[in-house]
Amino acid sequence: MIADLRHLDPPSLSQRLRTAPAMTRPLMLDIIDNACRRFPSLGQSERTARLMRLIAAEAWADAALALMELELPMWQVRRIAYDEGEWHCALSRERELPDWLDAAVESRHADLALALLSAFIEVQALAMEVSRPSVPTVRPAPDPFYEPIGCENFS
Repeated sequence: MIADLRHLDPPSLSQRLRTAPAMTRPLMLDIIDNACRRFPSLGQSERTARLMRLIAAEAWADAALALMELELPMWQVRRIAYDEGEWHCALSRERELPDWLDAAVESRHADLALALLSAFIEVQALAMEVSRPSVPTVRPAPDPFYEPIGCENFS
């Protein structure tokens, strides 16, 4: 798993996205190179070709949404809103839950594509922190009053 996440450095990517005034082609390609795990392994599928066409056309918001669809199939855009000069974006795994129950990842930026990609990077950072095994493990909590007792009779 470490080899798959070899380049991801969320604090520096997040900082670059926060300070960027607008999306650029080199920044988008850098995000793909450093934060995407599925994109290189898919080869030239129809989805990756579509994403590259969107990048060539500088359709940054559409490219960001296509990248999220490709890299984060379990996540969906929960909310996109524009308020006081900033775009607010929220990504969620459980979009149908009420806001107060959902643990959405939120970001904001003056540029829509950068707001979307900031949320994308935050989700990638969360995926790095939480390693989920294919079979969940449950460890029972030790009872503070539990003492093992020998019950063999040696007489």
